[in-house]
Amino acid sequence: MKTSWRTASLVASAAAVLALTTACGQDSPPPAASQNVGATTGAGDLGSIGAGQAGGGGAQASASPADTAGELNVSTNAELGKVVTDSLGLTLYRFDQDTAEPPASNCEDDCAKTWPPVPADDATAGEGIDKALLGSVDRADGTKQLTVAGWPAYRYVKDVNAGDVKGQGVGGKWYALNPQGKKAQAADRPGLSTREDAKLGEIVVDGNGMTVYRFMKDEAWPKPVSACTGACLEKWPVVSPVDFEDTKGIQEKGYMTFTRPDGADQQTINCWPIYTFAGDKAPGDTNGQGVGGTWYAVRPDGKPVGASEK
Repeated sequence: MKTSWRTASLVASAAAVLALTTACGQDSPPPAASQNVGATTGAGDLGSIGAGQAGGGGAQASASPADTAGELNVSTNAELGKVVTDSLGLTLYRFDQDTAEPPASNCEDDCAKTWPPVPADDATAGEGIDKALLGSVDRADGTKQLTVAGWPAYRYVKDVNAGDVKGQGVGGKWYALNPQGKKAQAADRPGLSTREDAKLGEIVVDGNGMTVYRFMKDEAWPKPVSACTGACLEKWPVVSPVDFEDTKGIQEKGYMTFTRPDGADQQTINCWPIYTFAGDKAPGDTNGQGVGGTWYAVRPDGKPVGASEK
């Protein structure tokens, strides 16, 4: 069996882990977490990330699915692995601002027009779907919405063909559902890694392949401080904590998390807070580079691309 980078990462020494606990003046180790991407943008459509078609997909959805779910099935996507689809082959999604315990939907009004809730009334479990994981939640309008492992399920209006996954990663909050109700993620992709950009060189990307940025008004020493608050966070979602074992090519020194004033935890590289950009629509986009003269892509050592350190 081929050894993956994940397996190899487990041999990291205890001494290296201990070294992180005192970075940036910290006295205690950063909390462990595995979430990839910050979840602070609005509920509406902020663009799309196409992750490829499911194998054998591409058939046009010929009927409106608004009032039916039908038999749920599992489709295999080349990038995301197994995802749940409805009877028309359309991908089902979950929303980070919802909750599964107890099930609750926080997508209403305009949000629900972009992300139509999947009705629960006629949903049945097809091959690969565990019937015990299917349920429903009452919406504000009195309808019942399908849940998978407690997570309310939605479609995306820009998915028009069976196998489309254009909603994957939208706004850093919308993800295709896998059969266990978890977020479908690119196969064996680290939570944070690097890629070689033709113009910017080696830069950091998150678990969805989206470019990671630094804000030059932030501070790193003696402790991380984020100057991006309020409306700023709608455009620049924070990168939530990622275990160092779930990274590849990132500098270990100064790799830590900190707690923001709003109580959310944010990841840093070399003690600098990191973010993604809502204006990046697909993996490989670098639309946030140089915005306002204060936002820059990040190198593996935490330095900004194309800007001088303070």
